[in-house]
Amino acid sequence: MILLQSPSRYLLQILSTRLHNLDKGVELDCHWVEFDDVRYHVQASVKNPHLLLLSVSLPTPPPETVFQGGLPLGAIEAVKAAYGVAVQILDPPRDGFNLTVKMNFSKLPPTEEYRQALLIKVASVREVVLGAPLRVFLRHLASRTVAPERDMLVALVHRPKESFFLVPQAEKVTVVFPMRFNDSTDTILATSFLQEFVEARRSAGLNNAPPCSWSPSPPLELKGAPLEALSANCGFVTFVIFSRHVEGKKLDKTVWSLSTFHAYVSYHVKCSEGFMHTRMRRRVESLIQKF
Repeated sequence: MILLQSPSRYLLQILSTRLHNLDKGVELDCHWVEFDDVRYHVQASVKNPHLLLLSVSLPTPPPETVFQGGLPLGAIEAVKAAYGVAVQILDPPRDGFNLTVKMNFSKLPPTEEYRQALLIKVASVREVVLGAPLRVFLRHLASRTVAPERDMLVALVHRPKESFFLVPQAEKVTVVFPMRFNDSTDTILATSFLQEFVEARRSAGLNNAPPCSWSPSPPLELKGAPLEALSANCGFVTFVIFSRHVEGKKLDKTVWSLSTFHAYVSYHVKCSEGFMHTRMRRRVESLIQKF
């Protein structure tokens, strides 16, 4: 299986190319979409080659999620903590976007190693912003405390008008994903994939991985969730995260893996579908040659 990478490869390429060609002062105006839900816009001018504007449009949140000023809970603090003085948040953001930041290449760290690390972090803006509320709860788990003034069931956006749910407790955080697919073939493949995904977790080599379960109906943890959030044609996947899963550098990996779980499943479903189509074509060609 292939794991999705946190940095946007295209954004990282733009940032690296810009850094190494500041003297040329090339004008930039790029739009693109990743994961079918996050839209990017990068702008840079010849007049101010050291400055670059990055705008990000997030998935439309369902009503049960908590957004503050158009951003997930804790996103502003997460951006400031991740990027420091090299990146400034613009308020308000560009029209049609949830976040716009101004990056000043003249304020990057002096050493090549730290400059590259910061560029990678900027290219990981999706994880920084969308993963901010999840990171808050998992940090409390690492310290074995419950986030103050939080409901027992927390909804976080991860796809347009769709959310996944957290049940934070001092000793564990339960994460539940309602899985939905529009295409009937994708639905069948995803359901089979998720059942095998749970079975694979039970193998001896994965004893330390988070416990995982799948059910066709909403688990008890989703009691009190809005009715429209409980419709899932591929069932519900539940992970139980313990403090050992968020210790040290494991926190970033866990946040990214949970934030992109649906995209991870979608990717492998499409790969399986493409593989079967290839096998079918080869089989047809073999049968034709026999006549």
